[in-house]
Amino acid sequence: MTETTAIRREASAWASVRSGAARALRMELRVYESLGRLVARRPALPAGASGFGYHRPVMTVLVVFIVLSAVEIPIIDLIVHQWPPVRIGFLVLGIWGLTWMLGLLAAFLTRPHTVGPDGIRVRNGLEVDIPLSWDDIAAVAPARRVDEPKSPRVLDEVGAGGDRCRALALRMQDETNVEIRLEGPTVVRLPGRAPKGGEHRVEVVRLWTDDQAGFLAAVRRHIP
Repeated sequence: MTETTAIRREASAWASVRSGAARALRMELRVYESLGRLVARRPALPAGASGFGYHRPVMTVLVVFIVLSAVEIPIIDLIVHQWPPVRIGFLVLGIWGLTWMLGLLAAFLTRPHTVGPDGIRVRNGLEVDIPLSWDDIAAVAPARRVDEPKSPRVLDEVGAGGDRCRALALRMQDETNVEIRLEGPTVVRLPGRAPKGGEHRVEVVRLWTDDQAGFLAAVRRHIP
């Protein structure tokens, strides 16, 4: 290995660390922003847009985890109360974990998909927020689909006409029920670094919404 190659690898490693740290900080801030929005009852909606939730398939699981975490904190505290340093550490960690899960739930509730005058914003949890203008969108249609578990978000698919296309699938419990066909390859940005994150050019975006009929009705107010 040459010295130049070693330097490049070290620089790449440091870039990955900085990128990961910045992403973790953004997520942490988004947790508290989402909690604030939930308390203030101010969902993140663009002017004139309607919001459509997507949390129903995972709501039960999230609530169960939150309740278990809340119960776990006093139990662990009772077990380790004789060792103050350990007790404080577990208490801080438990409260932080509970806060983070509450923030994730708040993000699902306050950051819905939106349909408005500027187009569609496709969202998912704390990080994903993809704006699609009406100029980018060719058609929006109901299309319920269940994918294999742990399938990649961006993948090559075969369309109804037999043509191959690159699709972004933002699933809930491996399901999507709305398909957005774009006018052509469009750049979307996903959280994280390539290959799973970063910029991708896609022709189709598939998503899940709890109110499929309402979502499509809102789309029809802007495009046929």
